[in-house]
Amino acid sequence: MAASRLPPAALTLKQFLRRQQVLQLYRKILRAVRDVPAEADRRYLKDWAREEFKRNKGATEEDAIRMMITQGNMQLQELQRTLKLAKS
Repeated sequence: MAASRLPPAALTLKQFLRRQQVLQLYRKILRAVRDVPAEADRRYLKDWAREEFKRNKGATEEDAIRMMITQGNMQLQELQRTLKLAKS
């Protein structure tokens, strides 16, 4: 029997795609935080995002990860709406 070429800790396709969604969300949040006018608020939001993602780094349950992505997208939309109103 031929040995698998994949390392033992290789991600499944579903895990890989979910990981890409998480990374994309993280990048979108950090980009949105750049538009916050106050330096202190910008730093607070950046640290908050970093800590939230670090805290949930070990999550493996598919439903929980999907729920966290949905929650993160809602928070991102709220931040973007707030920034848009602040610019008006």
